[in-house]
Amino acid sequence: MARSEPSDGRREGVEFVHEDDGRITARDIETGVASYGETKAEALAMLAEALELHAGGSEPVDDEDLREFGLDPDGDGDDDLPEFMR
Repeated sequence: MARSEPSDGRREGVEFVHEDDGRITARDIETGVASYGETKAEALAMLAEALELHAGGSEPVDDEDLREFGLDPDGDGDDDLPEFMR
């Protein structure tokens, strides 16, 4: 597990967890954002992408994206949501 602790006491770094199914989870200690891969390198690459998305570095979702996810962009969406999200 790679970790550093700066002089101001904040914890930074990446924690690796070897899962029972063979995947490796990489978790950013500061933000708690995590992702996984088959190798540490893949897990880190996926974590980098997840951190970028977490920081708002992504493209907005458009109607075409919603259709790809099987959602109706023209509907109000409430009928498709699980009960706890309505």
